[in-house]
Amino acid sequence: MTIPHLFATPVASRRDFLRTAGCGLGTLALTGLLDAETKSIDPLSAHPGHFAGKAKSVIWIFANGGPSHVDTWDYKPELVKRDGKKLEGFDNKTGFFPGEVGPLMKSPFAWKQHGQSSTWVPEIFPNLAKHVDKMAFVHSCWTETNNHAPALFQINTGLPRMGFPCVGSWVTYGLGSESRNLPAFVVMYDTLGRGLPKGNAINWGAGFLPGIYQGTALNPQGVPIDNLQRDSGMATAQQRRQLDLLSRLNRSHQTGREGEAELSARIETFELAYRMQMSAPEALDVSREPRKVQDLYGLDDPRCTHFAKQCLMARRMVERGVRFVQIYSGGMENERSWDGHTDIASNHRQFAGETDKPVAALLTDLAARGLLDETLVIWGGEFGRLPVAQRPQGTAKMGRDHNPHAFTTWFAGGGIKGGTHYGETDEVGLRAVVDRASVHDLHATILHLLGLDHTKLTYKYNGRRFRLTDVHGNVIKKIIA
Repeated sequence: MTIPHLFATPVASRRDFLRTAGCGLGTLALTGLLDAETKSIDPLSAHPGHFAGKAKSVIWIFANGGPSHVDTWDYKPELVKRDGKKLEGFDNKTGFFPGEVGPLMKSPFAWKQHGQSSTWVPEIFPNLAKHVDKMAFVHSCWTETNNHAPALFQINTGLPRMGFPCVGSWVTYGLGSESRNLPAFVVMYDTLGRGLPKGNAINWGAGFLPGIYQGTALNPQGVPIDNLQRDSGMATAQQRRQLDLLSRLNRSHQTGREGEAELSARIETFELAYRMQMSAPEALDVSREPRKVQDLYGLDDPRCTHFAKQCLMARRMVERGVRFVQIYSGGMENERSWDGHTDIASNHRQFAGETDKPVAALLTDLAARGLLDETLVIWGGEFGRLPVAQRPQGTAKMGRDHNPHAFTTWFAGGGIKGGTHYGETDEVGLRAVVDRASVHDLHATILHLLGLDHTKLTYKYNGRRFRLTDVHGNVIKKIIA
């Protein structure tokens, strides 16, 4: 007996099977299942959040390497009293170098109170000290690991392992972008040859989200974005016809594959790249700014020129609708970042000197342009540092080792209640003890300020709905205006 063929043509894929079987009812069912995952033909088109957000965009100043909270924003007079004394009961495995643990060590910097909030600020931040009444400090942050790479993954993606979408990717997935001609999510890292943060581009990757949501990293040297210049032998009209043909071919290929978000994302990148040719060079050209603005940021100061340029570029981008900008201060290895193992005084004095004036200018400039109310500015690193000294062999100088149990993050603008202090560490700054704030809490708060409910912003992957905050996270309402 001959069994008749069930299909007139070979089945090439599961979608072909669903389209053919049951007179197409399988396709209808699949379309319904995929509808929630398909935002629009343009995955970066701006769309509303779950509610009206206070902020429209984010600029995250990332102090790469783990700045010492007890030497930056968490003043501890008890360290002065107990300087040089042993910290009883201290677990020498708390940091990364258990064999180099010394006594309690006071901050090497002079501190003064500033603003109506009477916030204690060390001498290394003379310009930011003028803005403390705009800032909300979360002193009780903590993380799960004392190692840079997993701590970077956690502060960026919520989990201390690779493969998950970062905050910027979740934000652009949830809100899209108000800029049609620039990337929605931009990253800038060290321009002085000190390298990328540990973990490299995974820190701004989209993980399992469509690739269109990953961060666009600007080149640290030369032109910020490669291949923006059209080939000299091609006219504008010729390139436009070329892209139109490519678009027709891609859309034809997409027919019957409407649920493939990754395909839509890839098609959109061609048009975005074309639009960027027209807009990106102008947006990233800080020389177009008036001289007084350039001087405000410190472009004329050799110590901070590189970071000043990045902060000014960040303002120009959010002004043009870019949703999320992240700027990394410091590079890969120890003293080439805020990772002050051997000499905390010179390390933090250097990196504060590189960033203090530019970041303060960013706050001033955003406020003057009426942008600070809708731009959330964040400052922080991946963890803090221990209140005890680290005594590396062969040197008389003292640094501080990693501390996952306590660090400070501050927020400004974008719906933040300025001049507030949330949470506390113990009397020497070893552990967060009052109103402890996890990384998930920080992420929930960022999303909330942008109008996104962290429990509802989800993406289905491998049969499970994922979210930035996993199954955790509480909005820190006390710092919200």
